[in-house]
Amino acid sequence: MNKKFGLNKKLPDEFDHDHHTLATATTTSATISYSTDQGDDASEVGMEVIMSRGGSGEGLEPTVTSTSGEPYRSHSFPAGKHTFTVDERYTMIRTIGSGAYGVVISAKDSKTDKNCAIKMVPKAFSDEIDAKRILREIKLLKHMRHENIVQLVDMMPPNVQYLEDFRDVYLVTDLMETDLHRIIYSKQKLSIDHVQYFVYQVLRGLKYIHSCRVIHRDLKPSNLLVNSNCDLKICDFGLARGLHDEDDGDRASTMFLTEYVVTRWYRAPEIMLACHEYSYPVDVWSVGCIFAELILRKPYFPGDDYIDQLTIICEKLGKLDESSLDFVTSEKAKRFMKKLPDKAPQPFSSQFSAAPPDALNIMRKMLEIHPQKRVSVAESLEHPFFSSLHNADEEVVSKLPFDFSFENEKLHRLRLQELIWKEAADFRPSCLPVAPARGVIAIDATGSRSEP
Repeated sequence: MNKKFGLNKKLPDEFDHDHHTLATATTTSATISYSTDQGDDASEVGMEVIMSRGGSGEGLEPTVTSTSGEPYRSHSFPAGKHTFTVDERYTMIRTIGSGAYGVVISAKDSKTDKNCAIKMVPKAFSDEIDAKRILREIKLLKHMRHENIVQLVDMMPPNVQYLEDFRDVYLVTDLMETDLHRIIYSKQKLSIDHVQYFVYQVLRGLKYIHSCRVIHRDLKPSNLLVNSNCDLKICDFGLARGLHDEDDGDRASTMFLTEYVVTRWYRAPEIMLACHEYSYPVDVWSVGCIFAELILRKPYFPGDDYIDQLTIICEKLGKLDESSLDFVTSEKAKRFMKKLPDKAPQPFSSQFSAAPPDALNIMRKMLEIHPQKRVSVAESLEHPFFSSLHNADEEVVSKLPFDFSFENEKLHRLRLQELIWKEAADFRPSCLPVAPARGVIAIDATGSRSEP
């Protein structure tokens, strides 16, 4: 995987999303350099230097938590509209992201002498579905260990006496510098070597994820974190599923053309068409969409809604004949697909004139509408387009599948607070048990309380 190419990009002043996590080095000498505008004296600087500007992290006086057998000192400081309360070993550098699910800061870890990212999810238990997604992501990140997947390195046990007062969740990861979405929509020149290396790393990480019997379901450029040496990490596992799992208790993903929270531009046709069962090919479709976007520098299927999305897909790839709709289980969805205008597929060579034939060949196989005919991750890695990078010994798989059995339990709010507290306590072995609630001895699986 030794590639020598560079990226030159002006770093935006602020990140406006909440996906900035993890980094571990991989074996490439590829680099990204960034420039700052300083009049005529613009100079090349590293991303880390720029990220260090702004917010000093100065805050309130340190306090000592009451949840640890060997108390650690915590301190509080403002970050955006929120107040962070974290271990004193972490000193804020600046706010780097904010979104619907929280705020992300960059920080210096005095224990490791490295920079890291800390994501705060405020009021994490106000919605049980969202809290369940947080728990799922925590468990998945703790299970997975791979160079192309973000890694959770620490959590803060809540500074509370009772679990029912547990409000905010903090996730600490190593720091990444940007994401693929920002690279694509910058003025940065991207060669086919860049495209090859980025897509290869996504496939490499995805091979490991699928070996855990996990479907990511939300692959998109903003969920692919990138460092200045072009290393890439997959993040955001809140919508991940095991095979044949339900969808958070709602029916959104099994209702024909029902809009869902995942960005539709990267959604596989079988999900939009409400197929009862879908599997690993949904992630391969997303990789194909990202592949195309890297070359075009714009979304390949930019639908305004699911109807528009499916129409655009068939316009560009060709309409399926009736015999090829056998994977569609909804009769309503089948009728919709049959009524679409007859379209012959547009030649990829005219849509992607700058890409070599090998790249177009594997991309087209990823963007096969019929999921059972779509190329697999393993087949993609062995394709000639990736021959200069492919090394089966480095494309590792997990020894154990991920255990989704915790999702079989009815996870009421207090149970979710308990389970996430336990995940945090794993990082802090000295944590003492916390009472569930005021005047409560025990809580059963339904959330009913036993009073003293």
